[in-house]
Amino acid sequence: MDALMTLAADPTVWAALGALIAMEVVLGIDNLIFISILTNKLPAHQRARGRRIGIGLALILRLGLLSTVAFIVQLTTPVFSVFGKAFSWRDIILIAGGLFLVWKATKEIHHKVDPGHGPDMFDTGAAAVTFGGVIVQILLLDLVFSIDSIITAVGMTEHVPVMVIAVIVAVLVMLLAADPLARFIDRNPTIVMLALGFLLMIGGTLIGEGFGAHIPKGYIYAAMAFSALIEGLNMLSRRASRKRGG
Repeated sequence: MDALMTLAADPTVWAALGALIAMEVVLGIDNLIFISILTNKLPAHQRARGRRIGIGLALILRLGLLSTVAFIVQLTTPVFSVFGKAFSWRDIILIAGGLFLVWKATKEIHHKVDPGHGPDMFDTGAAAVTFGGVIVQILLLDLVFSIDSIITAVGMTEHVPVMVIAVIVAVLVMLLAADPLARFIDRNPTIVMLALGFLLMIGGTLIGEGFGAHIPKGYIYAAMAFSALIEGLNMLSRRASRKRGG
């Protein structure tokens, strides 16, 4: 208790908490976009449940990883080298997660562009199988995003209570934003394509970071914000056109 009171009285700890919450919320947006797109494939009565389970898994994974901070730090230790390039477990996980994200986003884009290509796992009539498949995919990407999130937290502060608070706040924000974001994506088909484009970019970024190419997150999110702004203007333009036509 005394240690917590000492932390609470330190202004640098509050500054670190604010910065870490902001970073965790931003990192959670990637996770939330993926969850929203996948759960929108489910029957309407299962979507909210799927989102809650996906976000709950994200929280459990993050808190579980925080309980093994020493192990997480070791994930950045090189385990083998290829042509002089050292790879750690974190690099391997980021590359695998990035490849999965690129594959999934490409598959979804193909499905949107060519809807007559044939059924996939989401088109089956077996709701339980579909729900299970969606949860498995969310779990895989939750793991990748959680490891990236916790390694970022470890790099920003050494105080585990600060990390726990930041993670919990970020996941609560995800939980509050999940349903409105999913409904917005579902009502606006062009937003789906934009979000899938974001996932492609994020997947490519994860692969690049896994191979040691540091890509400042600010550039990625600036590009996403600019694209979202342009799409917002397009939506306003289409709405104005419909009003003039009506």
